[in-house]
Amino acid sequence: MIPQLFVEKIDLGDGRSITIETGRLAKQADGSVVVRMGDTMILATAVSARTSNPGVDFLPLTVDYREKFAAAGRFPGGFFKREARPSDSEVLTMRLVDRVLRPLFPDDYHAETQVMIQLMSHDETVMPDALAGLAASAALAVSDIPFYNLISEVRVARIDGKLVINPSREELEKSDIDMMIGASMDSVAMVEGEMKEISEAEMIEAIKFAHEAIKVQIQAQYRLQEAFGKKEIRTYEGERENEEIYKKVKDAAYDKIYAIAKVGSAKHERGAAFAEVKEEVKALFTEEELAADGDLVSKYFYKTNKEAVRNVVLELGVRLDGRKTTDIRPIWCEIDYLPRVHGSSLFTRGETQALATVTLGTSREANQIDSPSEQGEEKFYLHYNFPPFSTGEAKPLRGTSRREVGHGNLAQRALKNMIPADCPYTIRVVSEVLESNGSSSMATVCAGTMALMDAGVQMVKPVSGIAMGLITDGEKFAVLSDILGDEDHLGDMDFKVTGTADGITACQMDIKIDGLRYDIMEQALAQARDGRLHILGKLTETIASPRADVKAHAPKIITRTIPGNFIGALIGPGGKVIQELQKATGTTIVINEVDEQGVVEILGTDPEGIKTVLAKIDALTFKPQMGEAYEVKVIKMLDFGAVVEYTAAPGNEVLLHVSELAWERTENVADVVKMGDVFQVKYLGIDPKTKKEKVSKKALVPRPPREEKKE
Repeated sequence: MIPQLFVEKIDLGDGRSITIETGRLAKQADGSVVVRMGDTMILATAVSARTSNPGVDFLPLTVDYREKFAAAGRFPGGFFKREARPSDSEVLTMRLVDRVLRPLFPDDYHAETQVMIQLMSHDETVMPDALAGLAASAALAVSDIPFYNLISEVRVARIDGKLVINPSREELEKSDIDMMIGASMDSVAMVEGEMKEISEAEMIEAIKFAHEAIKVQIQAQYRLQEAFGKKEIRTYEGERENEEIYKKVKDAAYDKIYAIAKVGSAKHERGAAFAEVKEEVKALFTEEELAADGDLVSKYFYKTNKEAVRNVVLELGVRLDGRKTTDIRPIWCEIDYLPRVHGSSLFTRGETQALATVTLGTSREANQIDSPSEQGEEKFYLHYNFPPFSTGEAKPLRGTSRREVGHGNLAQRALKNMIPADCPYTIRVVSEVLESNGSSSMATVCAGTMALMDAGVQMVKPVSGIAMGLITDGEKFAVLSDILGDEDHLGDMDFKVTGTADGITACQMDIKIDGLRYDIMEQALAQARDGRLHILGKLTETIASPRADVKAHAPKIITRTIPGNFIGALIGPGGKVIQELQKATGTTIVINEVDEQGVVEILGTDPEGIKTVLAKIDALTFKPQMGEAYEVKVIKMLDFGAVVEYTAAPGNEVLLHVSELAWERTENVADVVKMGDVFQVKYLGIDPKTKKEKVSKKALVPRPPREEKKE
């Protein structure tokens, strides 16, 4: 028997709609829904353990998003025809959903929780990542898992000045805004995206527009929840509390922490001072008490530490390192640090340092994208590495983390629209984070800008970035420029903004509290602009504009377009011609067929080698024009003429027939021309009899007068 199906519809107001259904699939999960838009269908499930693991003092939440190749009627690539590790795009979608959901579970809920989202059917006109947040929240809505504040996410674009919700990929190509916004009914919780130098006011307008659409989607979830039968939220064992221990810890630690926080100190010095206070607090308890309640002592010390540090900022306007709320840490920069890379830079801001490198290549080095929902390639991409030594830690290395993928993507989006459209290179930027105490992703943007200019990439404009923080008690608030790692950890917001002197190019915002007011967001953006321009000034002091050319040891790239019918001749049988040419000239030659034309990329460090390749292409594609004169050289003597080569196109040969040598009858070809002779000929086109090209030497000299016959 088919189970009862519960469906709710969301009208997008432009003829498109989204449906949410539950009751048919995955009924053993705590909650499951299918979200459909067009022919795109997403299954989301939510499951949470009934008990928490002892000693776990956080929410072990896993958000997983996968795209099935069958959804697009395709086979997975590679040798094993099975979906394997998640792609970068899948990881980025997981992060988008996780960052909105995580703060909205109860603070004392620590049960193992999994939200799994999978693309089951793909419609090319619908981008599935914009539906993942809605699906995750709806699955939680029909479950008994403690999750009290439903959310949704949408993509907002601006096409020809008009804001659009959840555009198609084709429509997105025409947009100057691509933002994902996640929110509850009352507040925005997450913003991430890229823009083409928009203003702060335009960004706020887009966020508000998206929030209104999100409210409609949340209302549909509540209707589905009611129709399905809202489940009673399960009871769970919360965190153990002891007011007596809390009071004892706070009384002993608060004033001391407050005193340390208001002085201003470096990260390690401050950490040592806090650790000393903690040891003093622990000394107030017996070994037996610590054995029984040591976890509570640590928890309450952290809680007291957080309260004291936040109050120093709110009451005194002083931050942990002694700065005021709008101050930027000292910055120093350097370019051309690594002698043999194509471009490099060091960017150091306070205790955060990034070393960026740039590598230039041909289209062969483009990053291939092959997923069920997207196929294509990137000619500009950025990789971000965050080794444990950057924070003074020793941790196992387990491959590229989700954080590294996310931070690298943010920096890539910040810079990519400032790469000229006619840049012939494939560009790879790598950021090695060497020290970290606050926003290494923004340090990556700054280091990446300088490394690109050092490499001779003709950036449209330089880009800088800054991370903003927030501390609020509900009434008073302080917006912090250029936040420290501790301020991110103890604060209420992490808002990263990148841009040029003329506008915003990318952003990422995570809110850890409910009810962020738009006036606070506006102040944060205005303060971020001031900080961003200050940092931009430091970058341009180091390198004001891109190098005029790439470095001597870096490859130069020349692009030449040839008619499509010459591609085979340039490649040669089995690639013989192109391989020999590359070997002889020390170049790399790549040929791509575009619109029945051959786009030839020549990459090399030796200008003479590149010149030789260009000469070969010119010779190969040389087409003489009817009636024009050309210089030729005799390269072979025959009884019936001479084979000549165009000097402007070596290797391009044509027969000069004996009848075209001179006006007088020529008995012996050698009487008129010899091997190696150089002279002019006139191109006469295709001979209608022989169907071959015809040239003439005699056509360029006056015809002698005919002798009159004697009677």
